[in-house]
Amino acid sequence: MTKIRTSEPDDPGAAGDAFARLLAAAGDPKGKPPVECWNPEYCGEIDMRIAADGTWFYRGTPIGRQKLVQLFASILRKDPERYVLVTPVEQVGIEVEDAPFLAVEMAVAGEGASRTLSFRTNVDDVVQVSPDNPLRFETQPDGGVKPYLRVRGDLWALVTRALMFDLIEMGEERLVDGETVYGLDAGGVFHVIARDGGHAPGIA
Repeated sequence: MTKIRTSEPDDPGAAGDAFARLLAAAGDPKGKPPVECWNPEYCGEIDMRIAADGTWFYRGTPIGRQKLVQLFASILRKDPERYVLVTPVEQVGIEVEDAPFLAVEMAVAGEGASRTLSFRTNVDDVVQVSPDNPLRFETQPDGGVKPYLRVRGDLWALVTRALMFDLIEMGEERLVDGETVYGLDAGGVFHVIARDGGHAPGIA
C-alpha cells in the first residue's frame, strides 16, 4: 500500500549572507548532524519559511532544489521557543506554519498487533513507527483529525490526507481504560485516533 505526493518548487536564485553561511557550515553531511548537541549563539531570524504544504521558502521564493531543502532539513531543530537552523557556529530562527515535514509515502507489513508502518517524508527521511517514533492524532475544531509522525527530536511530519484515509481504514474500535476509542496497532503500540465513542473520525 503506497501513496506518494511530491512537489518541485522553483529555485530561489541568489542567496543572502545568512543563507550562504548556513550552506557553507552545513556542508554535505553524511547522515544527520548532531544538532541536538550544538549550542551556538542565537543570531536572530532568517527570512525562511516552511509552508503548511511542505514547501520551503527563502525571501518569499520557493526553494526548488531538493538537495538544498534536504540540507537545511538536516540542520533543523525544534527548541521550546522556536524552530532553528543550527550549525556549530550559529543558530537562526525560521517560521514553520504547521509541521516541518510531510509524510508522503507509506509501506505496510502485517496486521493487527504485528503491523509495521514505515513512512518516507518529503525530504527523504524514512521512519518506522515505534514507541520512539509514534503517530499523533490532533482533533481540530471542526471535529476532523490531523495525523502527525515523530521524525526525530521534536520534529514531526504531517501525514498527507491520502495516507490518512488508509490509516482510518486500518483502524478499529477498542476498549482502553474503560473507554471505547478508535485507533490502530503499529510498531507495537496502539495509537488512539479518536475518543468520540470509538467511531472512525473525519479528516481535517
